[in-house]
Amino acid sequence: MDLVWIIVILTVAVAFAFDVINGFHDAANSIATIVSTRVLSPRYAVLWAAFFNFVAMFIFAPRVADTVSKIVDVQAEDTIYVWVVLAGLIGAIVWDLLTWWWGLPTSSSHALIGGFAGAGVAHAGFDILNWDKILLTVGFIPLAPMIGLVAAVILMIAVAWIFRRWSPTSVDGFFRKGQFVSAALYSLGHGGNDAQKTMGIIVALLVAHGSLSPDTELSLTDPRTLWIILGAHIAMAIGTALGGWRIVRTMGMRITDLKPYGGFCAETGGAFTLFLATHFGIPVSTTHTITGAIVGVGSTRGASAVKWGVARRIVWAWILTIPASALVAAGFYYFTTLFHAR
Repeated sequence: MDLVWIIVILTVAVAFAFDVINGFHDAANSIATIVSTRVLSPRYAVLWAAFFNFVAMFIFAPRVADTVSKIVDVQAEDTIYVWVVLAGLIGAIVWDLLTWWWGLPTSSSHALIGGFAGAGVAHAGFDILNWDKILLTVGFIPLAPMIGLVAAVILMIAVAWIFRRWSPTSVDGFFRKGQFVSAALYSLGHGGNDAQKTMGIIVALLVAHGSLSPDTELSLTDPRTLWIILGAHIAMAIGTALGGWRIVRTMGMRITDLKPYGGFCAETGGAFTLFLATHFGIPVSTTHTITGAIVGVGSTRGASAVKWGVARRIVWAWILTIPASALVAAGFYYFTTLFHAR
C-alpha cells in the first residue's frame, strides 16, 4: 500500500471523526430548547436527536454534499488534493474543539468550509476557490438566523392568538408534547444538512485520488457511495448521542428564558429554515439558525428578554470561524509539505 492510499484512508477516518465531533458540538442545536424547558433530560434528549440525525439520510437528496464538494476546484486524479482535504478537516476539527472548550456555539459547517478553502488557498491561491459556492455559503451567514428569527416570531404570534383562551397549565402541557415533534423536525434538518457536508468532503477526496469520477452522484442505491452516506450519518448520530453540555447551557439557558411553547416555536422555525436550505443545496449553519430562532422567541417578550451580551459573543465567534479555521488548515497544509512534493 503506497503513501497516498494510507493518506486517503486516514483522511476518511478523520472525516468521520469530524462528523462525530460535529454531532457532539452541535447536539446543543437540537436539544437545547427541549432540555432548557425540562421536557426531556439531557440523556434522553440527545438519544432522541441522534435517531432523527440518522434517519435524515432517507429524506433529503444530497444537494448540500454536491455544493461542499465543489467549494475548492479539485483536479481529478491529482493526489496533491488528498493533502488539501486532510488539512481542511484538521483546521475544522481544531476550531470546533477550541470553541467547544470555550462553550461557544460556533458553526461546524463554516469551520469545515473555512478549513477546506484555507487549505486550497495555501496550495494554489485564491483562484482555486469556486466563488459562487463560497458566496452562497457566506450570504447565508446572516440570512439563516434571520429566517429562523422571523419564522419563530411568526409562530409565537400565531400561538399567542390561537391559544389565547387556554389556561397557562393547558398550554404548557400541550407544548411539552409538541416539543417532541419540533425537536424531531429540527434534528432531521440538522442531520440532513450537516452530515452532507462531510459526505461532500469525502467525495472531493475520492475524486482527487481517482477512485470516483467528478460527475459521481451520491446515492443509497450505489454501492460506491452507500458507505459514505451511512458512515456520515452514523458518525453524526454517535456524536449527537454523546452530547455537548457546555453549549447546551449557552444556547438554552443564557440567551433567553424558554417556556415549552417558546421552545416549540424556536425548533419549528429553525427546522423550516434547515429544510428550505437543504432542499436548495445550501450549506447553512444549524447553530446560527437555532440561535436566531431562540432570539426571535425572546424578542417577542421585549428586547430586555434577550441577553444581548451573550448574543454578541456568539456573533463574534461566527465572524471569526471561517478565517480562523482557514488559517489553521493553511498552517497544517504547509506542515504536510514536509511529506510530499509540491
